[in-house]
Amino acid sequence: MKNKMSFPQQGEACPSRCPDNSAFKQQKLPAWKPQLNIATVLSSFFLIGMFCLLVGVCLILSANSVREIQIDYSDKCSDCSKLRENSSNWNKECHCSVNFTLEEDILGDVFMYYGLQNFYQNHRRYVISRSDAQLLGRNVNIQKSYCAPFTTYRNGTPMAPCGAIANSMFNDTIDLFYNLNSSVIQVPLLKTGNSWWTDKNVKFRNPKSYNLSSAFAGTARPPYWQKPVYLLDEEDERNNGYINDDFIIWMRVSAFATFRNLYRRVRRIREFADGLPAGNYTFHISYNFPVTKFKGRKHVILSTVVWSGGSNPFLGIAYVVTGTAAILTGFVITAIHLKLRKTKTYFQK
Repeated sequence: MKNKMSFPQQGEACPSRCPDNSAFKQQKLPAWKPQLNIATVLSSFFLIGMFCLLVGVCLILSANSVREIQIDYSDKCSDCSKLRENSSNWNKECHCSVNFTLEEDILGDVFMYYGLQNFYQNHRRYVISRSDAQLLGRNVNIQKSYCAPFTTYRNGTPMAPCGAIANSMFNDTIDLFYNLNSSVIQVPLLKTGNSWWTDKNVKFRNPKSYNLSSAFAGTARPPYWQKPVYLLDEEDERNNGYINDDFIIWMRVSAFATFRNLYRRVRRIREFADGLPAGNYTFHISYNFPVTKFKGRKHVILSTVVWSGGSNPFLGIAYVVTGTAAILTGFVITAIHLKLRKTKTYFQK
C-alpha cells in the first residue's frame, strides 16, 4: 500500500505539524529556471572573462603608477639594535640617521608608513589580549578580561591600557629632513587624522575627567612603555590617551607576519606644497622598538596612493587570472562542442 500525503481541505482540521496550505509553505511560488544552451553558456564565460581582464589590467596599471620608496633601517641602526637587546637599557635613548636620495619628485599626497617583518600578530592569545571596555573609557575590572599577564603590577596597580597588544606598541620616533643646498629643512608631518573615523569616534574613548592625568590616576603604563598613556603626544593634548592615532592604528592587528601601518602624512605647505621634491633626505630615528630577538626587520616607507589604494598588484593579478581562466574555459567548451557536433553529423550520415 502506498502512503500518500494529503492536505486538509477548506473547513477540515489541520494536524499540529501540518504546514499551512499557502503558496510559500507548499513551494508553489512562481520560479524562473534558466534554459541553458551552448550560446548562453559560451557568451557568459567570454563576457565574464573579458570583464575580469579589463578590471585586472586597470588595477595593475593603477598600482604600478604608485610612487614608493622603502628603506630598511634594521642594520643601519645596528648600534641601537644591540643596545635594545638588553631589556635593562629600556630607559636609555638611542638615535640614528639614515640618508637616501629621491631621483624624481613624488607629487601629490605622500604617506609615511612603518613596516615590520616577521612580527606575528595573529596568535589567538595575542589577538584577544585587550579590554575593549577599558578602551571605551569605562571603569572596569580588568582582572576579568583577557589581558593577563599584562593586567596589574605586583603591587596591584592596574595597567592602562592593559594587554599584550598595547604593551608591544611600536614606539620608534621617525622624523624626515630635506637637505637643500647647505640648509636642512624638517619635513612637516601630520600625526592626526590617520586612523579610521569609526575607531577614533566610536571604539576608543578616554575616561571622563577634567584632565587626562587625573582620569588615569591610580593606573600605570604597560611595562614596555617609556611614558604613560596620557603623555603619548606631548605637543597635542587632543591626541593623548586612548584616542591617540598611533595607538589606535597599532591596536588594529595584522593577519600576516609582514605588514605596514600608517605613521604620518606629509603636510603640503611651503617647499612641499606639491609633494616631496627630488633631492637628498635624512631620516632621524629614535630607536626604541627591539626586533632582534624574533629575527625581525624594520622599514620606513614613503608612498603615494591612487583610487585603487596603495602599491599592491594582488587584486589586479587575481582578476587577470580569473578572466584568463574563464576565457580558456570558454574555448575548451567550444572545442568540445564542435567535436561532438562533428561526430554526431558523421554518424547521422
